[in-house]
Order: sequence, then C-alpha cells, then structure tokens
Amino acid sequence: MIHGNITDVPGVKVGNLENREALTGCTIIVVEEGAVCGVDVRGSAPGTRETDLLDPINKIEKVHAISLSGGSAFGLDAASGVMQYLEEQEIGLDVGVAKVPIVPSAVLFDLPIGKSNVRPDRQMGYEATKKASAGPFPFGNIGAGCGATVGKITGIENCMKGGLGSASLTFENGLVIGAIVAVNAVGDVRDPLTREILAGPIDPTTEELIDSIAYLQQNASTSHVLPGTNTTIGAVAMNAKLTKAEAKKIAQITQNALARTIFPVHTTMDGDTIFTLATGEEVYPVDFLGNIAAQVMEEAIIAAIKAAEAVEGVPSYNSIKHKIIS
Repeated sequence: MIHGNITDVPGVKVGNLENREALTGCTIIVVEEGAVCGVDVRGSAPGTRETDLLDPINKIEKVHAISLSGGSAFGLDAASGVMQYLEEQEIGLDVGVAKVPIVPSAVLFDLPIGKSNVRPDRQMGYEATKKASAGPFPFGNIGAGCGATVGKITGIENCMKGGLGSASLTFENGLVIGAIVAVNAVGDVRDPLTREILAGPIDPTTEELIDSIAYLQQNASTSHVLPGTNTTIGAVAMNAKLTKAEAKKIAQITQNALARTIFPVHTTMDGDTIFTLATGEEVYPVDFLGNIAAQVMEEAIIAAIKAAEAVEGVPSYNSIKHKIIS
C-alpha cells in the first residue's frame, strides 16, 4: 500500500521552511552519505542549478541534497544556504582543500500570490536544511508548495491552490521507493483512475471547474499565460543501486506520473523537473523501479492537492470539493 513519505527511504531526510505571509518556501531533500542522481527536465521553461553535472557523461557521481524552491529564478539562491549548512557539517565532495556539497536545484513560480518581493533565499535554504530529518511531515501549503497554484490556463485569477505532497511504497524484501513533489501546474489535476478533476481553473460565472484540455480545444490559445510562470518539481528516491544513466531513465519514466495527473503538462509555460536519488546497494530492473516510482509520484501529486489549504482569493480542493465535477 502506498503511503508515508520520501524519508521512508533509508538515508533520506527532508527539511521544509516557508513564509506563510509571503506564500513561498523551500523543500530540501538531504542525503548526507551521498546518492547517485539523475534528472529529467520536461517543461520548456525550467529554472535549475547544477543539473548539467547529472548528465551521465559528466564526472560527478553523487549529490548531497536537492533543493526545491519557490521564488522563480530568485529561489535558486536557497541552494547556497543548503551548501553552507552542509559544508559546516563536513558533508560534500572531498576536493582536498574543502568538502564541496553537490546540491542540484529546481524552482517554481509562485510570485503572483502572497508577496512577490519576498523569495526563498540563502538563509531560508540554510534553516530548512538544518531542520532536515526523517519521519512524518505535513503536506499542502508547506515548503516549496507554500505558494503553489494550479489551473491557470484561463488566467491566474481563476486558479486553485497547489501544494507539496509525498508518498512511499515499501516491499517485503526491504526495497523502499518514495516521491516528493511541489505541484504548481498551468493545467488541472485529475485523479489518475477516474479522471475526476480535483483542482483546476474555476469558471467565475458558474463557479464550476473548467476542463483545461477542452478549454484549449475551444480557444486554441494560451497567450495570456506567461512562459515560466508555473512548473511542477519533485524527486523520487529508492534504496537501490543505480548508475547515473539509470537514474536519469527512472526520472524520465516518473514524468509519466505528471502526464497521468496533470492536464495539460510539460507545456511551454511549465518547467517540469524530476530528480532521482539512489541510496542502496541492491540491483533491480530499471523498468520495474521506474514504473513503481511513477505510481508513487502519482500518489504524491494527489496528496499535495488534497492537503492544500485555501488562501485569500485562491480556493483549494478542500474548500470547494462539494462542487467538484467529473
């Protein structure tokens, strides 16, 4: 049964910090012993840092944390705070004269709600990393999901609240696969089994949810949605042994979870980015790991939406679920 969160994977810790007034935050995934990492960037407007290192042809084999942050490109600064804290703990790549923490990062756009001039910075990244631990943590308006929104195909004024979600699956042989995600899509979010729309653009006249794909078919334009103003970012982790190439492939397969829950997805307005972390020594078939990771990511996406709380002017699944239509 899928439940729990990504810290159920041995060696993985998570630290969340947010500014509830400004509606922004960051989520830091820490792997103190290092983890093989891969990444897949599927959206056309990403905001990332250190992802080139993860190309299988490049030398660096392990990372020490992943930073997921709000604040658009400004939020990439949070990764500097992650590096600072890890260096103080002597965690990082030993280069002789110092230990250099390897911290790839990705950001989402949450500036339209809350305070646009307040973004995750070095200090927030530092404090979030300091808080990182295993065990339960809340979902919804937490960490990188604090200012996340979904359903912006008809404009930000009709959107609903997105958020942070996580899930995990443990097998009898000890294999654990976990996922964490901050859902901030231009599209609507649907139950992958029933196709029920859980969160999306709201028709201001009828107060009903709008089918984003149908809207696109009828309007043939999304020009009022600015590129890069959305983005779903996340990671999957597993206590399995992977090469960088295999980790990248699993990140690619995991993107199928976004395709099964977010409509439309991987658009020119999104910067959808998924990381894979491998912390173990047992070898498993990549297709098995990838497809299970995608299933766990689906659950994390749905958990994010169902845990999200309404904020001023932006309703949530829980605040309007009596109106939700299939």
